[in-house]
Amino acid sequence: MPTSLEGKVAVITGAASGMGRQFALSFTEAGATAVVVADITETPREGGESTVDAVRALGGQAVFVRTDVTRLGDLEAAVAAAEQFGGIDIMVNNAGIFSHTPLLTAEEETYDRMMDINVKGTYFGAKYAASAMVAAGRGGVIINMASIAGIQGGPGFSVYSTSKGAVRLLTYALAGELGEHDIRVLAIHPGVIDTSMTQTDVPIGDEVLRVIPAGRKGTAEDVARVVTWAASDEAGYVSGTSLVVDGAQTRVM
Repeated sequence: MPTSLEGKVAVITGAASGMGRQFALSFTEAGATAVVVADITETPREGGESTVDAVRALGGQAVFVRTDVTRLGDLEAAVAAAEQFGGIDIMVNNAGIFSHTPLLTAEEETYDRMMDINVKGTYFGAKYAASAMVAAGRGGVIINMASIAGIQGGPGFSVYSTSKGAVRLLTYALAGELGEHDIRVLAIHPGVIDTSMTQTDVPIGDEVLRVIPAGRKGTAEDVARVVTWAASDEAGYVSGTSLVVDGAQTRVM
């Protein structure tokens, strides 16, 4: 049986482009009632139609809410936007930034921006989603996007690894705290995924293939299949854990 999100309403930060965009499309294909696209811009980095238009073309409902995840009011508004469709069931804290920053050249501004977006944005996105879920009394799922860098770290990525390690442990803490409200919390740890972020922000060439047993970079679709399953009732007893999507890369690092 295919994974079903029938009747579910999702809020996805960073859903205009990349993996977040694919999550929105995959959720719609799985039967989700609606998706709130929470991002700083409606225009995809890859070009083409907006995520909202793409979701509607698949027969789903969607709305765009301009969201800077470092602004708490924006996060609260994104979650509140789900009410027009019946209220939030799934929160995906996906918005994040990625940079190569060696310790000896790191600046305070770089560190603060990374933590504001990757950690603070995730923390308060989870807070507002959980608050709405508790008020509705029907439980829900919070999915936090981490990274394999939050498991093993990597040279030159100390700031990024710190932020994603924080997301991992935050996930475990929240799973313990919110379980009594029937809210599951999971962390997803992608490896090298072929998106605009790894093509332009920090270009990662094919030389990385030598440490990926699967022999290829991952795709947004690879991650979306896992996230869609994690958000569904099929994963109803899965919480407080990390799901790694990396072609076995971390096994050999």
